[in-house]
Amino acid sequence: IPVFILAGLLVHCVFLVSIFDIYFSSPLVHGMTPQQTPLAPPAKRVVLFVADGLRADSLYELDSDGTPRAPYLRGILENNGSWGISHTRVPTESRPGHVALIAGFYEDVSAVAKGWKENPVEFDSVFNESKYTWSWGSPDILPMFAKGATGDHVHTFCYAAESEDFGAEDAAKLDMWVFDHVKSFFNSSRSNQTLFSALNEEKVVLFLHLLGIDTNGHAHRPNSREYQDNIKQVDEGVKEIASLIDSFYGNDGRTAFILTSDHGMTDWGSHGAGHPSETLTPLIAWGAGVNYPQKVTSQSFEDNFLKEWKLENLKRLDVNQADIAPLMASLIGVPFPLNSVGTLPLEYLNSSALFKAESIFTNAVQILEQFKVKMSQKKETTLSFLFTPFKPLSASEQFNFLKKIRLNIQQQKYDEAVSLCKTLIDLALEGLSYYHTYDRLFLGLSIALGFVGWTTYVVLVIIKAHTNLTKTVPTNKKKSTVLFYGFASAGMIIAFFLLIQTCPWTYYIYCLLPVPVWYAVVKEIPVIQDLAANVLSLHIGQSVGFLLVCILGIEILVFSFFYRSALSVGLLVFAGWPVITQLWSQAKTKALIWTLLCVLLAIFPLMPVVGREPNIPLVIAAGLLTLMISFFSLASLCRSENKYRDNEDLKVYFYQMFSVALSTYVVGSTHHSLNIKQGLPVMNQIISWMTLVSSPVLLLLSPTFLFERLFSILLSLMSTYLLLSTGYEALFPLALFGLLFVWINMEQEALQHYGLSLKPKLAVFNFTCAVDITQFRQLHLDDVRRSFFFVFFIVTAFFGTGNIASINSFDPASVYCFLTVFSPFMMGGLLLLKVAIPFVLVSCAFEAVQVTTQLSSKSLFLIVLVISDIMALHFFFLVKDYGSWLDIGTSISHYVLVMSLTIFMMVMNGLAQLLTTQRLGLPRRTKHHS
Repeated sequence: IPVFILAGLLVHCVFLVSIFDIYFSSPLVHGMTPQQTPLAPPAKRVVLFVADGLRADSLYELDSDGTPRAPYLRGILENNGSWGISHTRVPTESRPGHVALIAGFYEDVSAVAKGWKENPVEFDSVFNESKYTWSWGSPDILPMFAKGATGDHVHTFCYAAESEDFGAEDAAKLDMWVFDHVKSFFNSSRSNQTLFSALNEEKVVLFLHLLGIDTNGHAHRPNSREYQDNIKQVDEGVKEIASLIDSFYGNDGRTAFILTSDHGMTDWGSHGAGHPSETLTPLIAWGAGVNYPQKVTSQSFEDNFLKEWKLENLKRLDVNQADIAPLMASLIGVPFPLNSVGTLPLEYLNSSALFKAESIFTNAVQILEQFKVKMSQKKETTLSFLFTPFKPLSASEQFNFLKKIRLNIQQQKYDEAVSLCKTLIDLALEGLSYYHTYDRLFLGLSIALGFVGWTTYVVLVIIKAHTNLTKTVPTNKKKSTVLFYGFASAGMIIAFFLLIQTCPWTYYIYCLLPVPVWYAVVKEIPVIQDLAANVLSLHIGQSVGFLLVCILGIEILVFSFFYRSALSVGLLVFAGWPVITQLWSQAKTKALIWTLLCVLLAIFPLMPVVGREPNIPLVIAAGLLTLMISFFSLASLCRSENKYRDNEDLKVYFYQMFSVALSTYVVGSTHHSLNIKQGLPVMNQIISWMTLVSSPVLLLLSPTFLFERLFSILLSLMSTYLLLSTGYEALFPLALFGLLFVWINMEQEALQHYGLSLKPKLAVFNFTCAVDITQFRQLHLDDVRRSFFFVFFIVTAFFGTGNIASINSFDPASVYCFLTVFSPFMMGGLLLLKVAIPFVLVSCAFEAVQVTTQLSSKSLFLIVLVISDIMALHFFFLVKDYGSWLDIGTSISHYVLVMSLTIFMMVMNGLAQLLTTQRLGLPRRTKHHS
């Protein structure tokens, strides 16, 4: 069996990784020549302000009394410059946002996993192309552009990483740090001759990264006074810096200024997904070479922002975030970044028609260069008779385009030249995408074949080893040898084909995986024939009905990933289960409690996603409720007769209850302290980390009797879960555990109902008793329902309190008891722990069901595997890499969730066994009998 589990893990890891190769490999190519506009640029230097986490509406809208929130910037866009909205892409995180702004391309989605700090891919940027760049701000962002630069002309000044504290009194001081350092930098340059002359060169970039707004947004939400005051402070700072720079250069009129943001933020203070509040960021440009405000009478946009912002009469110029890089490059006359896919927004430029035409022509050639490199790469690795080129941009078409554009520019037909350039850019981008996704269909089919083969094989293993539907069939040696050689030669042919085309090594795995999997399936043909004969002899109506119920169940699960309310529907159907199956008459009280708890749990998926509005009193209530339940359970335990138990054991529960009480207090006091701006109390932080470490230890000290161990698991997990809760989700594990507890009892009744085995006494049932293998029974159709219940509860544990599929549904406030200084991996780890806790509860309950219904854990687990694999196949075909970025993000995370769910369930199965059966022995006081 370990071989089978290892094979399963391997296959699933391949399936999981495959989508990143098929849908999200890095789009970058190398080997292009830099392209530069031949005309003199309008500006000598550009100043880029990036207000991290600033939403477009937060900057542009007026305060309640009708005054602008950022008076200086409002004055700029009304009198001196151009403005619009910059549309960002998912993932709306700082790293991809800055790469789009400064390098002009959208990083592939997998870059988020590579962290913020390093360069997962080598890329060119405006900073790299400039003569000198000076940048001030966060240590998470600046180093990556300095690292990617050739030579040492990119200078960075960063504050310490510890300054990024969500619990600090005011994060605006991060921005003040930047402004103060820029001022002192310019002052010191007057006495430093080399610096002074470097600053007076052409092609200079000054980059100010302002993180305060983002940090305040996370800590206090974007509608808070802190966030809005921070915007006012940034507005003041920008005003001071702009006038300082102008006076430094003697108002030479050769400085261009750009203010924008890397991403927005949701109302509940998170970002990462594709909600408009995250993808709409402001863009204001002014100074050398930038157009003045254009007065208009009417503009048509799908949104109503212009009216809300009272900006109907000023032309709004929207851009994609990657368009800002070519804008900066053309303003100071440096080559466009090599990998940039942005289109130069001509309406922002205040220059001659010739300059505009030449600039966009350079832009078109630069993107066409990438297309050519991409095409030649594909051509080299594909057999000539299999290669289908991108028709609209064949070599002759490219030549015609370039010739026409050149001709139009020479004849001064600038508008025609510009529109031809835009068409060429669109075609080149389309071609880039065509070659980037060239192998997608072929790889997708390979993976799908592997998927179907694997699932079929698991079904055959279940039927062969765990049911009595088939009799053992003798194997035909001769036939199996022929089969083996047949499949081996097929594998050879596939490998040979891949070798000729010099494909990457991962392609070999994806294409060769179906071969052994299908070989294993075809080898079992006698079993399949035997099974078919058996099924046909059964009642056809019953079989079809059973199949339909299975399909409906799985579809409800798939649906619940998109609409959480599907879980509520499922739970209400579960509530009626005792009535449908006549278990009602057998155990009235249990059935009634089951129905009530199903209805109670069905309320959670209908609630809004967690973390939108913190509600600490509810968390405290959940803590008190847990303590109340513990007192009653303990009292009943002490009264119950169990000759195997030593009452010394019950001491552990008092420690665990104390731990829950402590957690409840820490949550209340931490959030109170943060509200009055006193930061995270050190004592609370120590208690939180100690609780996290000690709770699993206490759990392993408790007795291994069924009820007592499960009760101990609940208390241990609850003490940690409370520390990570901010609202109603603190009540969720209690409701879930209640239902699972009744489920264990109900399964006993079901066993009796179907006459499958005698009812063991649950009260004295011990997890550690070695289960007699001969006692294991064969699978029954009812076990499929058991497994389905488990998968359903797992999905409920996942989506019960929120949609984890989206990055932005995480609320940093849930980790404030442990840490408030920004640390993406530590925070991510704690949030994952929070997600895993309901999982562990479900896995332990399932372990109890397996043990008490005398089923080998393997057979039930295999059914679970089949259910989740069928779900994963659904999501494999639902993965998108086009459409709104919210759809893309959701589709990836759904697939990754279901795949990791399968891998995760294998791990959870082991963990549940450990938590239920292991026990740490403590030295006991020996009793002396006189």
